Amino acid sequence: MSVEHDLAPPPPAEVAPLPDKPSPAPRWQNLLRHDLPASIVVFLVALPLSLGIAVASGAPVAAGLVAAVIGGVVAGSLGGSVLQVSGPAAGLTVVVAESITQFGWRTTCFIVAAAGVLQILFGLSRIARAALAVAPVVVHAMLAGIGITIALQQIHVLLGGSSHSSAWRNLVELPGQLLSVHGGGALVGAVVIAVMLGWKYVPPALRAVPGPLVAVVVGTLISFLFTDVDRIVLDGSIFDAMQLPQLPSGDWAAVAMMVLTIALIASVESLLSAVAVDKLHTGPRTDFDRELIGQGSANVLSGLVGGLPITGVIVRSSANVAAGARSRASAIMHGVWVLVFSVALVGLVEQIPMAALAGLLIVIGIQLVKIAHIRSAKRTGDLLIYLVTVLGVVFLNLLEGVLLGLGLAFALLLWRVVRVQVSAVPVGARWLVRIDGSCTFLALPKLSSELAKVPAGAEVTVEMTVDFLDHAAFEAIEEWQRQLESSGGRVDFVEIGSARMAGADAAPPARGFGRQVWDEFLGPWRHRTSGGDALRAGVSAFHRSHAHVVRPHLDGLRDRQDPDSFFLTCADSRIVPNVITSSGPGDLFTVRNVGNLVPITGDHSVEAALAFALEELAVRSVVVCGHSACGAMKAVYTGADAEGGLSSWLAHAEASLERFRSGHPVVRAARAAGFDEVDQLSMVNVAVQVETLGKHPAVRRAVTERGLVVSGLFFDIAGARVLEVTADGVRAIDGDIGIGL
Repeated sequence: MSVEHDLAPPPPAEVAPLPDKPSPAPRWQNLLRHDLPASIVVFLVALPLSLGIAVASGAPVAAGLVAAVIGGVVAGSLGGSVLQVSGPAAGLTVVVAESITQFGWRTTCFIVAAAGVLQILFGLSRIARAALAVAPVVVHAMLAGIGITIALQQIHVLLGGSSHSSAWRNLVELPGQLLSVHGGGALVGAVVIAVMLGWKYVPPALRAVPGPLVAVVVGTLISFLFTDVDRIVLDGSIFDAMQLPQLPSGDWAAVAMMVLTIALIASVESLLSAVAVDKLHTGPRTDFDRELIGQGSANVLSGLVGGLPITGVIVRSSANVAAGARSRASAIMHGVWVLVFSVALVGLVEQIPMAALAGLLIVIGIQLVKIAHIRSAKRTGDLLIYLVTVLGVVFLNLLEGVLLGLGLAFALLLWRVVRVQVSAVPVGARWLVRIDGSCTFLALPKLSSELAKVPAGAEVTVEMTVDFLDHAAFEAIEEWQRQLESSGGRVDFVEIGSARMAGADAAPPARGFGRQVWDEFLGPWRHRTSGGDALRAGVSAFHRSHAHVVRPHLDGLRDRQDPDSFFLTCADSRIVPNVITSSGPGDLFTVRNVGNLVPITGDHSVEAALAFALEELAVRSVVVCGHSACGAMKAVYTGADAEGGLSSWLAHAEASLERFRSGHPVVRAARAAGFDEVDQLSMVNVAVQVETLGKHPAVRRAVTERGLVVSGLFFDIAGARVLEVTADGVRAIDGDIGIGL
């Protein structure tokens, strides 16, 4: 994962996925048709970014081009990701700048090569996936800190000055720099920033040209209007800029730490970038160990010939996929184009103003601070980790900032793991004890203090939302229970969490203490018996596990009801309205009959319930819900003789059968989705009953006066999915399937 990138991948509609099967076309045709054009697009994206990153790092400008060539050719050939494109990335600019300041450029080249060797060892040891075990909030904060650091550096360059050695100095010197702006560089940089920020608003046809390239070209053209604009200086071609590394002259401990820092950051960025690239196509998945070997090999060579460190870069990689690349040939060719450009067009590179690259880097830096990441950190309770990491990266250095963030994340994790909340309060004639969290020996002081509040002989309900219970806490609770019951009290345990006692062989106390939550929650679903025993078992489970939860809600409804919907469904035992609609007590006014029918004549039960729901309860919606494998609809469809009153009742479905035979639009939609004829009839029946309800005077009046909604649903039992039935089709409510007309 490079810090040039947006962690969220582009929408699938904007990328060209790899085929699941190899194309029958010859390989050279795919190369010319797909990989060659994609390589040119990636080259145009990589060129200005490589130059800008070299400038931001304080390295020779040509070092960025060297790294882009090697990253494309070597990492593209040897890496484990087919479509990932590698090169210099902004994520290491702060580290490289610090290394150059401390050790010099040639020694930094040695450090880059040594880091590459370490990456190869990581890959050979098959620990690549372990590098992904970094808290996302720390990674996001690291990127934001790097972005802020880059922006603070480059704003001085844009304003005509020079960046300082620390973010603090860049910050405190900024007011003075703003008062001493000179030259046309500031205007050039402002134009580049404006183009970069506004490029997403231009027509799609123009957006095919990379925004960074357009910004640098426009900035360069404008710079010719001024005579005092600083431009890039290259000492000859890319080959002239190559130089061998230099061994450190001392302080090997600091060198080793820098090697480890670059190796770890480059590895994590590359692997996270590869994960993001895998989400953009359907082709072969990344071999993470091979990817580290490829990245390490590229860094070894880049360090040996005077290039910047290399990582996988999501900006170039996503551009590669979006442009239609099919193989690693695209990444390799992009490196070749950078090489050709660097050799043949050195004079053109030297026309680029420094202010243009500064503007480019400021936008890149700002885009690394993502509001979505901050909101996510706030939502998950990790905002403190985010802020500490950002401040550490900006005002200390990248390694110390990341270590601070990881240390704080680990400390908060331990605190969350061992934290437990215990309270004991009287509720009416009973006492309520709540235990929430991981109940270990560390909680014994708080646990014993709260339990001591319960008077002898009291009746107590203990709510346990406990994910872990060690032996010490188990014994403390068991001893308290024994003493309370010996004084005439009673203790009922309600398990809301899955409490477990680590390594304990003793059986749990009576009334459910220590049992798994699913056994309690599912109740009779899991403990099926027969006859009244099943119902008694269910009632008992309800009293133990759920009565105390719903009691406050039901208490508020004891004198009134305020349902949202009138829900007419089949009497079939497999249909549980509150389950399939995620509704609670008081939400549905439910009427059930065989076949979910709305009789026009001969029966007033549905009409009476409907009138009460509309006029007395003022429900906001009316719903008819049918289901698959409906016995009533099967009898109607086959014409089977029904006994007793069922025969006359099913006569109310004759209208549905006629509409089914005449080719109701729902039939075509249901058939296309693979439903059999009985289920097709069931869906038509729902549509017909909705139509019948819509003609009812009370329904029409409610629709007109207060916007009542009348709709139809169909529950597919085998798939456990609820579909919406309309007058002309059937569609999934969640959008996963489309089976309408």
